[in-house]
Amino acid sequence: MIKIAPSVLTADFTKLGDELHALENIGADMVHLDIMDGVFVPNISFGLRVVECIRKATSLPLDVHLMIIRPQEYIERFAKAGADIIGIHWESDCDAAECLKAIRSAGCKSCLTIKPATAASEIFSLLPLCDMVLIMTVEPGFGGQSFMHNCMGKATELRNEAARQGLSFDIEVDGGIDNTTAPIAVQAGANVLVCGSYLVGAANSAERMKYLRTSYGSLA
Repeated sequence: MIKIAPSVLTADFTKLGDELHALENIGADMVHLDIMDGVFVPNISFGLRVVECIRKATSLPLDVHLMIIRPQEYIERFAKAGADIIGIHWESDCDAAECLKAIRSAGCKSCLTIKPATAASEIFSLLPLCDMVLIMTVEPGFGGQSFMHNCMGKATELRNEAARQGLSFDIEVDGGIDNTTAPIAVQAGANVLVCGSYLVGAANSAERMKYLRTSYGSLA
């Protein structure tokens, strides 16, 4: 099953409650929350307090993407704030295996994220600890970037490696996803699609969601 995870990074935060309700109404499967510290990536977004408020405002699962240094210091706090899925970066300064174990111990699903320059094979040994793997199809830090088609081979590699190891996990893609790029991602093996400005705040978001879901047709 294909899941749509709108990112609120580009939302109007003065109307965030309304934005969340709109996402519920158009059939979003979860909400993607990009946590940036201005150090690991060159941008600052929001932190724990905003996640707590979002948790109160929606019943949708919260997919929390930690683009921060020392993510191990924040796992329990984001779990308590209401995260359902917590993602850490393979490239961050942490013991990825221990972080993934800590995420599961905190009662959340674990996600390991890789940047465009990171080969999928670098994380094969960690896949048994993952409930989801996130492939960045743009450089993390800012919304509105163009989809990197050359990252899609990773989705196929990960899907094949999952079969080889007898594992089942979600493969998520984030960056430049719209009705044109969604079928490419799904065909490659992804089943969770993060959409930012294509959906969030769009006047015709319901129409776009419908078009997005039909764009990959029988692949869903």
